[in-house]
Formats: sequence, C-alpha cells, structure tokens
Amino acid sequence: MLDSAPNAPVIKGLYIGGNWVPAARTFEDLNPSDNSLYARIPDGSRSDMRRAIEAAQAAFPDWSQRPFHDRAHALLKIADTWERNRDRFVAAAVQEGGGWFGKGMFEAGYVAEVFRSAAALCYQNIGEVLPSEHGKFMTATRWPLGVVSVISPWNMPGILTARGFAAALAVGNTVVLKPSEDTPYAGGLYFAEILEEAGIPPGVFNVVTCSRESVGEVGDEMIENPRVKAISFTGSTAVGRHIAAKAGAHLKKACVELGGKDSMIVLEDADLDAAARAANFGSFMHQGQVCMSTEKLLVHEAVYDAFMQKFLARARKLKTGHTRDKDNVIGPLVNTRQALRVKALIDDAVAKGARVELGGNAWENFVEPTVLTNVDSSMDIWHDETFGPVVIVVPFRTDEEAIALNNDTEYGLTAAVWTKDEPRALRMAGRLETGICHVNCQNINDEPHVPFGGVKASGVGRYGGRWSLDAFTELRWITLDRGGRHFPPVF
Repeated sequence: MLDSAPNAPVIKGLYIGGNWVPAARTFEDLNPSDNSLYARIPDGSRSDMRRAIEAAQAAFPDWSQRPFHDRAHALLKIADTWERNRDRFVAAAVQEGGGWFGKGMFEAGYVAEVFRSAAALCYQNIGEVLPSEHGKFMTATRWPLGVVSVISPWNMPGILTARGFAAALAVGNTVVLKPSEDTPYAGGLYFAEILEEAGIPPGVFNVVTCSRESVGEVGDEMIENPRVKAISFTGSTAVGRHIAAKAGAHLKKACVELGGKDSMIVLEDADLDAAARAANFGSFMHQGQVCMSTEKLLVHEAVYDAFMQKFLARARKLKTGHTRDKDNVIGPLVNTRQALRVKALIDDAVAKGARVELGGNAWENFVEPTVLTNVDSSMDIWHDETFGPVVIVVPFRTDEEAIALNNDTEYGLTAAVWTKDEPRALRMAGRLETGICHVNCQNINDEPHVPFGGVKASGVGRYGGRWSLDAFTELRWITLDRGGRHFPPVF
C-alpha cells in the first residue's frame, strides 16, 4: 500500500454541516508528476451527499435572511483568510494538480478577488419598479434559490471552484460542492478548511469528495434531490450535456461552462513579436489544460513564415518535467488517461499527414509543447478539444476564410484577433461564433466581474459580476394594489 506524501495535507474527512465526517472508504489521490500518492481522500457516497444537502437546506433560512451586508462581510473574510493561507494552496496546486509554480501563484492571487467581487454583488440592484396600467406599485425582484449544487473541475481548482459558488453564497443560497476526483483537496477540502476558519455558519457550505467510480451516484443525487434548486458545473462538454439534460428533466437551473476549440487569428498587419509571445502563453500555459487555451493559430499567409519563426523560437525555450523544479514551466497532464488521449490525437494527425514542427514526444504523463501544421478536417485534432500542450497552425488568405475556419467547430468559447486595425477587428469579432473575443491579446483572459461563458457547445449561462444573478436567483413579480384595479360589474 502506498504511503501519503511527506508534505501532504491532513485530510480530516468530508465537510458536512460544519463537521468533519469520515467516509466508509477512501481513494488514492496521485501526484501526476510521478504518480506517487499525494493523499488518501474520503470516497463519499450518495447517502453522504444526501446528508450534505439536508445540512445545506437546514442552513438556508438563516443564511438567506441575514442582512445583505452580513453576507458581504463574510465573503470578505473568506478572501482575507484565503490570502493568509495561499502558500498552502500553491503547494497543493503544484503537487496534486501538476501545475507550474507560477500558475499556482497566479491562481492563488486571483481567488481572493473572486470572493471580493461576489461581496460587491450584495450591494447590487436586486430588482426593478415597473409601470402598471392599473396603478399598482409593481416590482420585479431577485430572491435566492435555496441549495445550489456545485461540481468543479481539476484544471483551475482554485479559480473555477471559487467562481462556481461565491456568487451563490453572496445572494443567500447555500452550497454543496463536489470537486473533481483529480484535485479533491485543492478544489474541495481546502476550501472547506478556509471557510471553516473564516467562520461561515455550519451547513452554509459543504464538501463531499468521491472517487471516479462513485461520481455517477453522487452526481445524480446532486441533481435529482428535490432540495437542490440549481446546478453549477464547469468541465467537459460531454459531462456538461449530461448534467444540463438531467437538470432540464427536473426543471432546475443549470449554469454550465464547458470546453472550447479556441482560435487566435493573426492578420497581416499584426505586431508579430507580441502575437508570438501571446500565442506561446495561450497555447501552452498549464500544459494547454484550460478551456480558453489557444488550440488553433490562424495566420495570414503574408506573415505566416515570419510569425512561425518567432513563435517556434519562443516555444522551444519551454522546459518540460516534474513540477518540483520551478524551471519546468510545462508539467504533467493531470493523469495518465489524459496523457494517452492527447498523444492519440497527435498520432492520428501525423498518420493522416500532419507535420510536427515542434515537440510531438510524450512519456509517462508528460507531453512536450507540440506544434502541428498541414492539419485538415479529416483529423480528430481539428474538431476535438485537445486540452493538452498542442496547437495547430493554419494559414489563410482573407478575413472571410479566417472567420469560417474559426467557426468550423461545435464549440464557441473564446477567440482572439491580432491587427492594428481595430475597426476591422471589431467587425470580425461580431461574426465569430464565440461568447468572448479579445483584440490584440491571447485567449486566456478572465476577471471576476465580467460575463464569462460561451455559445454553442461551450456552455449555457454566464459567471461573473451581476450576470451571475441570472444563474443563482429567481425573479419574482410582487405588486401592491392602491385601489386602481377595476373588475367587471358582474363580479
């Protein structure tokens, strides 16, 4: 039997109703850099999740009826507590998640702002006064839903977990969280430790971890339980489709942020040095394991060769290896299954005629930064989200062709356009089938207060700022009659 890593966190149990509760069994949480044991994690069951939902329901009346500024102060305290402990999160993100140290530091710094942005929601306009033909005083006002189920991913376990529930708490909901089985500590139990230290009342926030084998039954409970009123999910499109369909069958809200096959378009008048640097970051940051990663580089044929020279020179400098070495910017993919899938996409493309301009090598859970050209729609990698350190580069001649190449995918999350002609870029942005477009920057952009989300198979709903209110509140029409409503005389 494997022993836990010497610097592994102390795992206290599931977090239910403000208590640390042991599970009947555990599962192994591995460090993807070497597949060594990081920690033993509670393998929660459907009944564990049911108890967590009951605890959240019991906590809802008090939490939802607290003055709005009380909830705001609580969220600000979470942010401060997070910042005091951020080194612990960075260590977990590096060891459990296989992330580069710099990525961990960025993520740790960002999360506190997610909670501060959510605290600001408490002071937002929560309704409107409407005109009435009958002289009524009419309002449309927002109210908390109740218990919200949150299912968070492994790639950005800090940011994407925080984003999944911070706004829900701010507006008065209570939460049950199931983190990914690949980052159950950094994306789940660590948050329970932070919110417990911050003094969040028992039952307002609950965490149930589980193994891959238990995900089906635990996830079903999170959707089917009648006490749950909404589902917040970030992850793959395949799983998101299933969750959204099941939520729809139960007539429950679902905010789902899913995958992407995101393009960066480099026009002939672009600043090629800046574009090459941005493309390097957008393609390879965190091994390309970001829904916003640049997966297609669409480059105008007039600057194709010059751009490739600059881009490849930068990409060659990225070092791949174990994350204990901070110089290794490219760490492992999150698990062996994912590494094999990415290598299979490369092999399929090469077998069908793609050229490897850089990289292409893979070992254990590692895949080198890889650049492919001569790629066409017959190859799986043209259509499938890679979620690895692989980018394809395609030349184009006209703006129309670039737009068509960008839109040739079921996904629609982000796009980027590089040009000195901003009006031209804005015209193109309006025709790109994405929820987000960045001019003269790369695809990986986010801020806590913006409307983040995609179109097509990249999701439904928006996270961030006041747009989160649509996902985590219900709208009620409430009137006060002042004697102006008339009825037929017969009544």
